[in-house]
Amino acid sequence: MAKRDIEIRTADGVARAGLFGPAEKARAGVIFYMDAFGPRPALFQMAERLAGQGYAVLVPDLFYRSGAYGPFDAKTAFSVDKTRTELRALIGGTTQHMTMRDTGAFIATLAAEGISGPIGTVGYCMGGSRALNAAAAHPDRIVAAASFHGGNLASDAPDSPHRNAARLKARVYVGMAGVDGSFPPEQSALFVQTLRTAGVDHTIENYVGMGHGWCVSDHGVYDVAGAERHWKRLATLFDETLG
Repeated sequence: MAKRDIEIRTADGVARAGLFGPAEKARAGVIFYMDAFGPRPALFQMAERLAGQGYAVLVPDLFYRSGAYGPFDAKTAFSVDKTRTELRALIGGTTQHMTMRDTGAFIATLAAEGISGPIGTVGYCMGGSRALNAAAAHPDRIVAAASFHGGNLASDAPDSPHRNAARLKARVYVGMAGVDGSFPPEQSALFVQTLRTAGVDHTIENYVGMGHGWCVSDHGVYDVAGAERHWKRLATLFDETLG
């Protein structure tokens, strides 16, 4: 599916984004929330695959406020002092509330392309929590939200996704890595308890043996079988909610 480079005007500036799939023929729109290493070929390939299933897929650069950055090597960036420091600054400088607010502009961009119906969100790593918070911020449009190896879904932070559970109307799917320090068992238990209390339609699945980042092909822990399993779960979620 062809990628079209576009610019999205937000309250804080202009975000670059890739739009995949012929929007005029799409059955629904999907907003793809990047991991910490930014938009790049590995994520574009994933967006192309989603677009091939009939969706218009928007991949915005969430770090647009920071100007030029990267590129990063997903296999080594967090193990090198310089790039680790840069990544932490990018993540810390792009708050959950910024992304929740930006999502209004992302939805408007899809609407301008003719996608005015239900929308799905999916995010990986830091994008996982943002996909969930986006759904809570825009419950009138986002009907499905998926997080894969998302971290800190039920942390002590005031913007932790579990604190927004009561605002969710979307169906939620969370695929967690088998062992993931950013989403330990106590967070998983709290997250599930909070969603159940709020009456959120949800599934949380433990991908035993998978490492944090297993879905994305340029990560050192990428796992082909695990990635294919994730694609099946994501296809089912969107088929059942987006039509």
